[in-house]
Formats: sequence, structure tokens, C-alpha cells
Amino acid sequence: QVQLVESGGGLVQAGGSLRLSCAASKSIFSLGVMGWYRQAPGKQRDLVATITSGRITNYPDSVKGRFTISRDNAKNTVYLQMNSLKPEDTAVYYCNSVPSTIYWGQGTQVTVSS
Repeated sequence: QVQLVESGGGLVQAGGSLRLSCAASKSIFSLGVMGWYRQAPGKQRDLVATITSGRITNYPDSVKGRFTISRDNAKNTVYLQMNSLKPEDTAVYYCNSVPSTIYWGQGTQVTVSS
């Protein structure tokens, strides 16, 4: 079992930045690949960033060059730096392993105004 607590969301204007954090209750090293997911109203939950234990990252084209995922294994925390935000980035953001565990946090709301 693992508890995941996301934070750092908020309301920002288009072009702005936010940094999300995800604190895990157990070793994220043991979880392996970690990822940030997002879910917009009425849409499925999508993966927007992944990072391996060796810190190899991957992003879909929709966020590549704007989002940066990082991890601090000592703090059991995963981060998502989001720059040049767009209204279409508006969603609830979650972190989890990849593939995901069944334990989802409450997420953090990101709202980007145009």
C-alpha cells in the first residue's frame, strides 16, 4: 500500500508556470518508474510525464519542451515543473507509478486561464 499526496496546483494565466509535488508514503525507488497523469473533466486520465529510477524521462508531444519531471528518491517525492502553460493543460494532476498502483491520491487542480 502507498499513499500519494499531490500539491502545488492552482490558478495561473496562460504562459505561466507551476511546480507540482507528489509525496509518497513509501520508497519511490521501490516503485520504479514514476509518472504524472492528468484528467480533464469528461476525459480519460492521461500520462503526461514519466521518469525511471535512473532519471530517464519521457513526455508526450503535447507537453514536451514545457513540462519537466524530476524525482528525489531520498525524499520520496516526485516533481513536475510546468512552464508555458496553456488552457488545455487545465486538469486534475495525479502522480503514481507506471504502470499505476491502485492507490491514487486526491490530485491537485491546475487551472489555466486564457
